[in-house]
Amino acid sequence: MSTDPYHAVQQEIQTSLQTASTLRASYLRIRSTARDDSEELVWARNELKATLAALEADLEDLEESVKVVEQTGARMFGLEESELMERQRYVSHVRREIQTMRAEIETDTLGRRSRPQSQIGLPAPSSRVSSRATSPAPGDDQAEWAKQEQEMIIRQQDQTLDSIGGTLSTLAEQAGLMGREIMEHNEMLDDLEQGVDHSGVKLDSAMTRMKRFIRQTEETKSGWCIIILIIILMVLLLLVILL
Repeated sequence: MSTDPYHAVQQEIQTSLQTASTLRASYLRIRSTARDDSEELVWARNELKATLAALEADLEDLEESVKVVEQTGARMFGLEESELMERQRYVSHVRREIQTMRAEIETDTLGRRSRPQSQIGLPAPSSRVSSRATSPAPGDDQAEWAKQEQEMIIRQQDQTLDSIGGTLSTLAEQAGLMGREIMEHNEMLDDLEQGVDHSGVKLDSAMTRMKRFIRQTEETKSGWCIIILIIILMVLLLLVILL
């Protein structure tokens, strides 16, 4: 029997969801400090979009499996109704998280497109005044921070790829189990077919012997009837002669 892959896929989705949340926090932090046309901001936005797309694809597979269980019946898969409801709630929760993060990206993108080009990347007057009052951060610190941020995003991307690889490995394992079960079923069907053929041969042989026995019995009965009739005729003939 194959194992239930739900929990393994759920763990992969949970890991991807945490990665997406981290990327979202990084994107919001970069957005608050960087210019709209910053390559770092664009890269962070694209990474978050890619992670959400991969997460949504995995979620669709998980949701499809939950729908199959729901339509077929939880007890057919050895599950309780409470477990099925818990899976449905988890799918809805992840779906809402994805929609929320995607809505933030889309809203931010549309808002920035609607702003005049002259305002893009310019801080508010109050922020300019406060920036004059405080000393600006050195360029080296900014470069170091950007480098660390990029390294963190790369690590998160590696984790996402590892999660996708784990999901593919789980699916491959399930496919292998299904293939082995199909082979076992085919072998059982072959054995059953051979047994049916052997039984058919035995049945044909028994029917042949039965027909032969019936024919011999009929021939034997006919011979005895003729002998009895001859004896009766001889007795009658003797009686006629004697009388």
